[in-house]
Amino acid sequence: MKIDSHQHFWKFHPVKDSWINADMKILQRDFLPSDLHSLLHENDIDGCVAVQADQSEEETHFLLELTSENDWIKGVVGWIDLRAENLDDRLQYFSQYKKLKGFRHIVQAEPEDDFLLREDFCEGISKLAKYNFTYDLLIFPKHLSYAVELVKQFPEQSFVIDHLAKPDFKQSDFSLWEKGIREIANCPNVFCKVSGLVTEADWNNWKESDFTHCLDVVTEAFGMSRLLFGSDWPVSLLAASYKQSWGILFRYFSKYPKEQQDKFWGGNAIEFYNL
Repeated sequence: MKIDSHQHFWKFHPVKDSWINADMKILQRDFLPSDLHSLLHENDIDGCVAVQADQSEEETHFLLELTSENDWIKGVVGWIDLRAENLDDRLQYFSQYKKLKGFRHIVQAEPEDDFLLREDFCEGISKLAKYNFTYDLLIFPKHLSYAVELVKQFPEQSFVIDHLAKPDFKQSDFSLWEKGIREIANCPNVFCKVSGLVTEADWNNWKESDFTHCLDVVTEAFGMSRLLFGSDWPVSLLAASYKQSWGILFRYFSKYPKEQQDKFWGGNAIEFYNL
């Protein structure tokens, strides 16, 4: 089974979705399962994991409701306040939803670079493994050193890095990113989503070779058993169609044995998220 491990749905609201600015007009509309299903079918993808875009429990419920209506949405990465005093109660409550696989916080938007190491945040992370919830790391290269400290604190917790930790394809300065990626890949409890490449590139002038070095690095660092395919649709539409984004990775990974390709395109996502 082939799985898109990272995509989003939303009903666009200009205040709630204020991160979608004037440069992103293509995203200023609703994106729902009816918009994605045919794209998955056209690209031979069997199912997907829907990831939060808004930091609210309402968002988590919204995505879970979509799974009840579309069985090809195999899992949800929602949001929960990991710093809340009643976190245990909320985790217990959400554990009833079998398609809720984990949580994510938009760490890249936090003012403190070391947000991941906040005592209250780490206390929240410490509670996830009890309920078999995963955690998605949405970070920039500058956060990788803190992420390494975090994942080492919780070796029983499953983590996955979103979008390769967003290397700067526009500037092509990968030194800080590469150092951090190689270090965090040494932690066996960390996987990595190969997603969002074109989103971090020059939207109008990217070329496929822009991504080769970073793909080489993550493949060498994590190996083919800890990499997950993700589209980052519809955010990826800022720079490419679904088929273009898929094609970059199809061509890159086509040189690997079929067994390893199968892991990348779905097997690893099924394992990580227990789909």
